[in-house]
Amino acid sequence: MELFSQALTEPINILPKDGTANYFGEVMPFDEAECYFHILLNEIAWRCDQAVIFGKHIETKRKVAWYADVLQGKPFTYTYSNVTKRALPWTQNLLALKALVEQKTAESYNSCLLNLYHNGSEGMAWHSDGEKDLKDNGAIASLSFGAERKFAFKHKQSKEVVALNLKAGSLLVMKGVTQKHWLHRLPPTKKVHDARINLTFRTIEK
Repeated sequence: MELFSQALTEPINILPKDGTANYFGEVMPFDEAECYFHILLNEIAWRCDQAVIFGKHIETKRKVAWYADVLQGKPFTYTYSNVTKRALPWTQNLLALKALVEQKTAESYNSCLLNLYHNGSEGMAWHSDGEKDLKDNGAIASLSFGAERKFAFKHKQSKEVVALNLKAGSLLVMKGVTQKHWLHRLPPTKKVHDARINLTFRTIEK
């Protein structure tokens, strides 16, 4: 099943079973989304993502950054793909976007992992966000800027696939048991030549 991006008056759960992925459509005007895209592109401390897979150190073309609350005077650390990252303090623009997402989703978040995909050749393979530091069954809010990209879910048992296109300024929130039953990915494509920035607001438990 494929769903196409549109502005919605109420969020819809795009998953047919075993989880919640609420799609809110575009939560800001296109001009505002374009403005944030350029701000984030220039002010975020982007770095190539790193992972250790089967003992081999991998560095991706995709760039990432992680921002979070400061806990007792110390920045958060967060481990995924066997690499530990240290969070940077929030910027004013990220705090404004966090406030918007919290208002829309009625959830709270203490960190944000940002991804920069330079073009359609860069994506993410099937995975679920099951890191031990994440709040169990907590909400992960995905806010998109820049190029429109396809985003897909695949059920771990039935292999059923649900996909939708995420436009600039659109918001998708995964929560509940979604990560236990569904994989998700950003498939590469030769049709997209522009960059996409994705903000994933989440809650780390320490």
